[in-house]
Amino acid sequence: MKWITRERPKIDRIACPWLIKRFIDADAEIIFVPFEQVLIKAEELGATPFDLPDVEYTHYEDQCTFDYFIKKHQLKDLALNRIAAIVRGADTDRHDFSPQSAGLEAIFSGLAYNIKDDQELLELGMTIYDGLYSWAKHLHQLKHTQAGPVEQMLLEVFHKYIKQSSAKKAPEWTKELKEMIQDQLDTNMTLSLQQASDELEINPAYLSREFSKYFDNLSFGDYIRKLRIEKSISLMTDTDYSLTEIAYLTGFSDQSHFNRIFKKQTGQNPSIYKKSILKSKKDTNS
Repeated sequence: MKWITRERPKIDRIACPWLIKRFIDADAEIIFVPFEQVLIKAEELGATPFDLPDVEYTHYEDQCTFDYFIKKHQLKDLALNRIAAIVRGADTDRHDFSPQSAGLEAIFSGLAYNIKDDQELLELGMTIYDGLYSWAKHLHQLKHTQAGPVEQMLLEVFHKYIKQSSAKKAPEWTKELKEMIQDQLDTNMTLSLQQASDELEINPAYLSREFSKYFDNLSFGDYIRKLRIEKSISLMTDTDYSLTEIAYLTGFSDQSHFNRIFKKQTGQNPSIYKKSILKSKKDTNS
């Protein structure tokens, strides 16, 4: 039997073929085509479309296509139900469905980033879902590294593929964003994530998700606060400004806010920190 869906699969569109080939039809042929061609090619090839709006095999309410396959083909397997919760959470961005959902999404996001051939991606995905099924069937009650071979396999995938993507050259927008942030620090103007995404013409959700990869593994807000504190330390060292003036010059709403963030970043109150700098200067000059 032939099954057809949209190209560039990631989570549900790899989970469903795995389910088909392992539990429904071992000889099934899985076809990936551009979105606008799925229904046309389905009719031409006599293939059943899935994970597409307005077809039978698709999402229903908060459940994804994988859930429907299990229901439609009456697959009674607790391990598949455990996997369904993980896939549902990863595919719908509802990580509260299962604690493993975020990890599954991270793995397949990294693989899809590195592998452009859909059939190659599916082949590797089959191995990953085989491992996930073994965990769900036999090892789900074990904790952390007790899980042994299955967890080790997932870690190997992570190190081989996802870490490769982090080593790739940073996209061009990171350079522009660094310049925008520096302008903010130099002029004491505010810069929000939304403003940055508008200026860069990048989706804010994408920018928020990708930001930490290229900015010290910090969120947008934490990175800005880190730079502000670094600037405040520089001002303490090189100028005679009061802490109130430094708080203003580094973009904090008031000194209380500045004190709180400074202590969180450095472990010390700014007044104590400044005194230690002044003492160090005095000792050096004497």
